[in-house]
Amino acid sequence: MFASGEDERDPRLQAISAAIRVVPHFPKPGIMFQDITTLLLHPKAFKDAVDIFIDRYRDMKISVVAGIEARGFIFGPSIALAIGAKFVPLRKPRKLPGRVISEEYVLEYGTDCLEMDVEAVQPGERAVVIDDLVATGGTLCAAIKLLERVGAEVVECACLIGLPELKGECKLNGKPVYILVEPRQ
Repeated sequence: MFASGEDERDPRLQAISAAIRVVPHFPKPGIMFQDITTLLLHPKAFKDAVDIFIDRYRDMKISVVAGIEARGFIFGPSIALAIGAKFVPLRKPRKLPGRVISEEYVLEYGTDCLEMDVEAVQPGERAVVIDDLVATGGTLCAAIKLLERVGAEVVECACLIGLPELKGECKLNGKPVYILVEPRQ
């Protein structure tokens, strides 16, 4: 579901979208890369994006904000602090010490794997997964599987950007996906 569906007149969403740079043919031909690093150069738009997520999750009794490496790390910790939850990084292989579980997934342009510390999340905890963009949904599905394998209840996934064909009631592995803006062209 798109945030813009809640209030299409919200000027914050337009400013957030305008602050995202599009890089054609990166990392390979045909991909229109949505570069959120330019959003970080606009403090008000960046803060507005984080605030929209905070407003959404503040009263949902979320105890875990799981951020997908690397851009989920940009939004996740701020959201977690503001709602009183812990932040759990979901990382690329061999980046976490200790015991981890892993989940492979298919990307728009290849395959990858996510890992999570097995002791970071306890059974019954309520989690939201944060990432910058949902395209095929493979990364978010892998994150959901990791969290559910340790007994967490994944309440929702949240992404800054989502493809237009996801507009409406978007679900991955039965979990709703909340999206702020459509990608720019």
